[in-house]
Amino acid sequence: MKAVILDSDSLGEGIDLSPIENQVSELVCYPLTSPEQVDERIQNADIVITNKVVLKGSSLERTEKLKLVCVLATGMNNIDLEAAKKLGIPVKNVEAYGTPSVVQHTLMMMLSLATKMPVMQKRMAAGDWQQSPLFTLLDPPTFQLEGKHLVIVGSGELGQAVKKQAEALGMRVTFTARPGKTDDSRPSFEALLPEADVISFHCPLNNETKSLLNRENLKHCQPHALVINNARGGVANEHDVLDALRNGQIGGYATDVLPQEPPKDGHPLLDALNEPLNLIVTPHNAWTSPEARQRIVELTANNISSGCSQT
Repeated sequence: MKAVILDSDSLGEGIDLSPIENQVSELVCYPLTSPEQVDERIQNADIVITNKVVLKGSSLERTEKLKLVCVLATGMNNIDLEAAKKLGIPVKNVEAYGTPSVVQHTLMMMLSLATKMPVMQKRMAAGDWQQSPLFTLLDPPTFQLEGKHLVIVGSGELGQAVKKQAEALGMRVTFTARPGKTDDSRPSFEALLPEADVISFHCPLNNETKSLLNRENLKHCQPHALVINNARGGVANEHDVLDALRNGQIGGYATDVLPQEPPKDGHPLLDALNEPLNLIVTPHNAWTSPEARQRIVELTANNISSGCSQT
C-alpha cells in the first residue's frame, strides 16, 4: 500500500510521521507539489495525502490505484468531492485537532482588539507616550469585555470552546442559526448583528457563508463591535470590512485567513496594517502549535486504518 504526501512541508519540522508510516508499506513525502506535478505524483498511489494541494476531478480520473484521499485539515474545498464520489474514492479529513491552539488565538485577537493593542503599539512606536503630558495615553479608550455580548457563527467544537473561555471573561454568548438553514430555531446572524459587541466566525466557507458579513449588514453593527475571523477567507467580505473599519462602522477587525493563501498578489488588509486602525492580520497560523500538528498525523493514520479496512 503506497501513500504519498503532496505537501509535507505544511506540517513543519519536528513532526513524527511514524503513525502514518506504520499504516502503509511505502510512504513518499514531497515537500511541496505544484499543480503541474500533481498527476504524475498521484498516478501510482493507493493513498494520497494533501493539506492544501488541489485535487481536480481530472486528476482523480487519471489515477489507476487510488483508494483513499486524506486531507491534513478540516476544510476539503481543495478536493473535487463530487468527482471523488463518482469514482468511489473516499475522502477523509481531520477535525478537532487544534481546538486549544485556535481558541488561544481567538482569545488573543479578542483581547488585543479590546485593549486597542494594534493602535497603541503604533502610538508607542511614534513616541506618543514619551511626549504625553499625562502619565498614560487615554486615546483610544480600551473596551471592557465583561458583560458584553459575543455572537458566534459556528457551534461546533471550536465555537463551543470559544464560548467556554468567553464566559470565563464574564461575557454573554449566543450562537447564531446555521446560515441558510430554515429549520434552526436559533436567532439568525442578521437578527443578532445589531446587538453584538463581538462577532467570531468558526464556520465553514460555503455558498451560505460566503460574504456573510458584507457592506449591507455592516451598516447594522454597533460602532464599537469587534469582528474576528478564524474560519475561512471570504466569510467576511474583507473589502467591505476594511471600509467599515475606516469609516468607524465597527471598532476592530482581526483575521487569520484570507481568500488567497499565501497572498502573493497582495491584499488591501495587508496594506492597511500601516494605518492607525484597530486591525490584526495573522498568517493562517492559529492552528500551528506542535501539539496540533502532531495530532493531525495521528488522526490521519486513524483515517488510513479505517478507510483502507472499508475498501
